[in-house]
Amino acid sequence: MANTSHRAIKLLSLLGSGRLWPLRELAARLGASERTVRRDIETLRRLDYPIATVHGPDGGYRLGAGHTLPPLRFDHDQALAVAVALQTAPSTTFGLGVDAARALATLHQVMPPALRASMESLRLTRLPNYWEFPAPPIDPADLTAVGTAVRHRHLLVTETLRPDGTRPESGDPDFLPAHRIEPHHLVVWAARWYLVAYDLTDGQWRVHRVDRLRPRPTTQSFAARKLPDDDLAHFVMSSHDRGDTLAAWPCTGTARLNLPAHVVARWAPGGSVVEHLDTDYCRLTLGAWSWAGIAGILATFDTELTDLRPPELVQAFRRLAHRWTTIVDTAQEGRQCDP
Repeated sequence: MANTSHRAIKLLSLLGSGRLWPLRELAARLGASERTVRRDIETLRRLDYPIATVHGPDGGYRLGAGHTLPPLRFDHDQALAVAVALQTAPSTTFGLGVDAARALATLHQVMPPALRASMESLRLTRLPNYWEFPAPPIDPADLTAVGTAVRHRHLLVTETLRPDGTRPESGDPDFLPAHRIEPHHLVVWAARWYLVAYDLTDGQWRVHRVDRLRPRPTTQSFAARKLPDDDLAHFVMSSHDRGDTLAAWPCTGTARLNLPAHVVARWAPGGSVVEHLDTDYCRLTLGAWSWAGIAGILATFDTELTDLRPPELVQAFRRLAHRWTTIVDTAQEGRQCDP
């Protein structure tokens, strides 16, 4: 009986995902025969769960539209997923550490003993990744305002903030007037929130750092547009003007690359800044623990490099060139000595 109840809860959670499930796939997920799954489905129907049957070669079962599952009916796998998600959320979405811990503690209190034990068995220690540069904490009200505008397709009026969160005054060299934008998608990348939006002020698609925006919601609706790229990840990663700022490193250098900005932006490390110069050239400013580290990263782009700054970076390239030449010469001598 206990196995039947656990299987029924898992069956409900699968059907509650909203997708159409072929019978053979449900049986595989539940570790039961197709006949047993049919019997479990009939049991759930007698309990007034509206499970619809879709006939045909692409048919299967799904939960009827508009029906919600009882809260906190997690199976073992879901409990583990929730525990991992809440403990790793602060490393991918900056500023959620306290709230995620409170949510996990609340779930522990209402979980059955067996599931609570499973969740508590996964106590994680997160280590920092020094190549990721999360955004400053985002005001939950601002994030909610942006997310609601995306969901309901309402225009936003946005003001641009400095990296420290202050708003430039009119007359300041970095002051920008408020823009009216159509917010289409929120994207999280390397612990930073980005908004893909169509800017009505200048008639262009843009990628905005959410932590650099002060959003003012409106109730004015807009129609969906064809996105600038079928792959939103590619669009965000290749947008050189997405609002990223230079991270603090012991050494910081810059170079002019014979590559378009959108190519360099896609592969440049976090915490760097890509400046568009023209269709074929851009400038990359980045940091590292050493000047040789910056030189090594620039070398990975395998293109012409000019206008290197500062002089310490040029010296690092000279040292690396000498070192690499020695390595090549040694390798050639070794081949000549081979019998």
